[in-house]
Amino acid sequence: MKKYALYNSLACNGRGKELAMELKALYPDDEIIFQDVIELQDYAAYVKETDAPIVICGGDGTINKFANQTKGVRDGKEIYYFACGSGNDFMRDVAEEGEKIVRIDEYLKGLPTVIVKGTEYEFVNGVGYGIDGYCCEVGDKIRAQKPGAKIDYTGIAIKGLLFHYQTTGATVTVDGETHTFDKVWLAPTMHGRYYGGGMLPCPDQNRKDDKVSLMLFYGSGKLKTLMIFPNIFKGKHVKHDKHIKIFTGKEITVKFDEPRALQIDGETILDVAEYTVRI
Repeated sequence: MKKYALYNSLACNGRGKELAMELKALYPDDEIIFQDVIELQDYAAYVKETDAPIVICGGDGTINKFANQTKGVRDGKEIYYFACGSGNDFMRDVAEEGEKIVRIDEYLKGLPTVIVKGTEYEFVNGVGYGIDGYCCEVGDKIRAQKPGAKIDYTGIAIKGLLFHYQTTGATVTVDGETHTFDKVWLAPTMHGRYYGGGMLPCPDQNRKDDKVSLMLFYGSGKLKTLMIFPNIFKGKHVKHDKHIKIFTGKEITVKFDEPRALQIDGETILDVAEYTVRI
């Protein structure tokens, strides 16, 4: 049987092609047509012409790119995902333990959108605003200076918390109801449960629901923040209700008092003053 493997050669610190080739062992009897998405001139046209199942090979950013560049042409396609990224948060959320490949075409229907600087994007995991966006910004700079370098996002976050990142105030509007917060560290809106390489900002969020969830981490000093922060990886931060607030809704707008870097499924946009998510 024929399959199209769309891989991102830049995924997993440049190991994307190497990891994608593992499909040959997983599908030993199939004809696999490999295509590096970095080299595609017209992503949508290529997908439209495929006549067999598609396997996306890469990280969360690769799925995001697929979703945003194949609107209107992926309907009816049989689509699978083989996680070859660094964080693989989408895979954590949708796969059973031990699964290496999962069918995802149903998960790509009805995705939420985020509007940033007048442009609308679909996303599969979450939109990060605050120190998570800062971490992606710093990681991008390191990667540009040292191609192939392994990025320690946890280390970047800790150094940012202690020394470099400056909090800001935020105005949050959820389905028409507005709230204000001081000293905001994080303000991600989530469609899935995971982001940032295993963080669980909104542990009760379900991507099959028709709502998204926003987590606010606010009002704490650096040492208190550093104490709470590791709990996000287990979803236990929510017990710190003086500094953690979670909202759910169909339309959420977050506006910071000062522009900050924002990440969408790990892809960075700089100097963002606000974002709006709709589902």
